[in-house]
Amino acid sequence: MNKLLALLLTALAGPALAQDVAALTVETKKAVLPVVPKVVNAMQEAVADKGVAGAISVCKEQAPELIRAKRQETGWDIRRVSLKPRNAERGTPDLWEVRQLADFNVRAALGEKPETLEKSEVVSIDGKPVFRYMKALPVGDVCLKCHGPAESLDPALKAKLAESYPQDQATGYAKGQIRGALTVKRPL
Repeated sequence: MNKLLALLLTALAGPALAQDVAALTVETKKAVLPVVPKVVNAMQEAVADKGVAGAISVCKEQAPELIRAKRQETGWDIRRVSLKPRNAERGTPDLWEVRQLADFNVRAALGEKPETLEKSEVVSIDGKPVFRYMKALPVGDVCLKCHGPAESLDPALKAKLAESYPQDQATGYAKGQIRGALTVKRPL
């Protein structure tokens, strides 16, 4: 009888959990996503003012600082991750993130617009419920200047990237591909 009751309660909780995930998604997006255009705008301004090599500091320092400020404001774990990280220390995805990035790549290959790709769900981490959200970051025109095909990058830029990121894997992208994602972990 207890198994039947548990099954019934789980079935009844399903729609409520879906509503909770939808509400958490809206709230998380509202709080976190405004950081993305700030980073893009900062990159565009830096490229225009300092050239491509001079703009490396935006991705290396300014973008992480914007994300760090958002983490402090919300108390959530917020990062940028990629299957081909430029900075492995900060940008290497965990297993859940690897699965989502792989799924984003498949969905994009099947025709979904990369800028619409996202995933949200409640998972258990160390026995505690955690809301996970991830938003794909597709390669735009400004991104190609440093993340495009390695053979097309200016030699001086390659040298500056190698100096700034000795373990760099983040080249070889084409416009519209999934460069990585913004990812959030919210304890519940």
